[in-house]
Amino acid sequence: MTLNPDAKMEETQKGAEVYNVDPLIVKSHYEIDYIHSYAQDSEFFRALGKKKLMGSKCTNKKCGYVYATPRGHCMICGSETEWYELPNHGKVHAFTTCFFGGEEFLSETPFNLAMIEFEGVNSLFMARLIGADAEDLYIGMPVKAKFRRNQKFSPTDVYFVPDVAKK
Repeated sequence: MTLNPDAKMEETQKGAEVYNVDPLIVKSHYEIDYIHSYAQDSEFFRALGKKKLMGSKCTNKKCGYVYATPRGHCMICGSETEWYELPNHGKVHAFTTCFFGGEEFLSETPFNLAMIEFEGVNSLFMARLIGADAEDLYIGMPVKAKFRRNQKFSPTDVYFVPDVAKK
């Protein structure tokens, strides 16, 4: 074992950009390429490119729980699930306005997130809600799904807008 009490971290000319002193606000750059598999959720992301929302349904006839966000196994009874096509129309169950977001969304703040409920589905689906100011949003507001034209294979490929036809 080597102990070196004089060891030092490598110094560079790069420092932090300070935007404000009190409170201290600094600029930090963060970027990474990440290769990953969607594994059993792959069908959900492929379906977004076909303008479809896919959830899952418990195969146990006694349970039959329907999930808006897909799962491989039912969280109620433990049975396997099967793919289930969700409707493209729902209503706002809850919502919040985000004034800070991850790196990709910082330029879009503030933005609205909503928990969407669908008829015949037992759980909720979280997605961006655009096309309405925060003060115009309300619980029970009818909404419809929209899909990015150029798919990113990301949960943000689907978003919701007010469904004025159902108002």
